[in-house]
Amino acid sequence: MLWAYRSVATEPLSAEVPLVLLHGLLGDGHDWRPVMDALPEIGMIALDLPGHGSNRGLGVNGFEQADQWLCDALRARGISRYRLAGYSLGGRLALYHASQAPAGLHGLLLENCHPGLPLAEREARLAHDEAWARRFESEPLAEVLADWYQQGVFADLDEEQRERQLARRLGNDGHAVAAMLRASSLGRQPDLAPWLAATLLPVIYVSGRRDRKFHDLACQLGSKNPKIRHLTLDGGHNLHASQPVQFARILRVWAGQQREESTDD
Repeated sequence: MLWAYRSVATEPLSAEVPLVLLHGLLGDGHDWRPVMDALPEIGMIALDLPGHGSNRGLGVNGFEQADQWLCDALRARGISRYRLAGYSLGGRLALYHASQAPAGLHGLLLENCHPGLPLAEREARLAHDEAWARRFESEPLAEVLADWYQQGVFADLDEEQRERQLARRLGNDGHAVAAMLRASSLGRQPDLAPWLAATLLPVIYVSGRRDRKFHDLACQLGSKNPKIRHLTLDGGHNLHASQPVQFARILRVWAGQQREESTDD
């Protein structure tokens, strides 16, 4: 299968193990630009996920194929050693990728992403995501987005912020979003909480205090594996967008620690 790629990058990438960034549903690689601008000294690559940005015409069928896309995207850029950070949907794809034990992965950072549902809860989630997918492919995008950003995880947004976010997402293709939503539904994702509880890979989970659902999830994950570093910002669901400078500080410290660990090896 042939993949298309577009990425936003900072150079030089060869100076250290690069940081690969994965955005959330409805976004694209440029969502990370404020964070990247705050960290010019760190090599970073922000990829467009399938169904988004310049890859909106690219479809994947489930997590295995999405992981193959990511592996191919890294290979196409000559990246064999890397760190991976993902937000929401991008975090879930990053987590699945890490669970496949890729040899070159040196660290994982998750921003407000779900580790997976118990089997008994997946059918209901599939139905939930299917209902949204049908709306995205059949209704005016602006109307669907207006309801999308009323969901509980976006409760920290005021009306002006919500309108601004909606306007930024109007460039999406509803059919492409629907296809990716079906392919990456939380109902199709394996429950990776046991993997997180046992992994020796360095993991950081960043949550926002005002996103109670994911903050509580992060607290639970951290209690099951004390090696997971749970960091908290005073924000909601999309921390790298609302607090790019603070988020960049976390990445700077993380990159420095990773560099020290690599030197010690």
